[in-house]
Amino acid sequence: MTIKHIFVIGAGTMGNGIAQVAATSGYQVTCMDVAPAALEKAKATIAKSTAKLVEKGTLTPEQKASADAIQFAENMDTMKDADLVIEAATENPELKFKIFKEMDERARANAILATNTSSISITKIAAVTKRPDKVIGMHFMNPVPLMKLVEVIRGLGTSDETTQTIVDVCKWMGKEPVEANDSPGFISNRILCPMINEAVFALQEGVGTPEAIDQVMKLGMNHPMGPLTLADLIGLDVVLFVMEVLQRDLGEDKYRPAYLLRKMVDAGHLGRKSGRGFYSY
Repeated sequence: MTIKHIFVIGAGTMGNGIAQVAATSGYQVTCMDVAPAALEKAKATIAKSTAKLVEKGTLTPEQKASADAIQFAENMDTMKDADLVIEAATENPELKFKIFKEMDERARANAILATNTSSISITKIAAVTKRPDKVIGMHFMNPVPLMKLVEVIRGLGTSDETTQTIVDVCKWMGKEPVEANDSPGFISNRILCPMINEAVFALQEGVGTPEAIDQVMKLGMNHPMGPLTLADLIGLDVVLFVMEVLQRDLGEDKYRPAYLLRKMVDAGHLGRKSGRGFYSY
């Protein structure tokens, strides 16, 4: 299937990053969000990001012009023209099910419906549509313009054609697609979030300060950033949600979220996006 027009739902951190990468790769892009303020912020973020990449020489002025041509919308009216719809809304199952029902009703019959979910079952999402063969996971990493990986996750009914098309789209965007099966947390968060959770347990039990824990992982294990810094970047609420999914769906106590993680989320200390997490911003 040939993909020309990509419609991105959600103009937050992930959504605007996906829209930017799709546009600079030559796709016609529409970025949609119900909040006008989110669209304005996305427009400014994309303009700033592409300008910086042009300055560094990693993006051409022509690619920046393509990003400047992104269409921004407050509704799904133009979705009917899209070949691929990528949902990048908040990591909330009920919200995603609701959005996918609407995507299924509004998108062309042969359009592929993708989700950027980091943990929710692709099979469950596909089940609310009449086209499970055309539903797939495209889990981009943050920050999208810089990170190479895209986890491509097949649901139970996802077709080979849909999978191959999405693999080709990822490669055209300059990404490295890695296929994963539809299992809780997929590959990335099945491994990453328990590591972060264990770092929170270490902090909770007084094994070390946040700085010490992060330094050990950076200098001793050659990680680019420590697990607590990374948790602040991802969002502590997202880490907690993934751990709850892993514990519930895999039924093992080793995925039990640290009490300190729950307490910080309850307090609204979510990391960078709230200005305070394990560190202050």
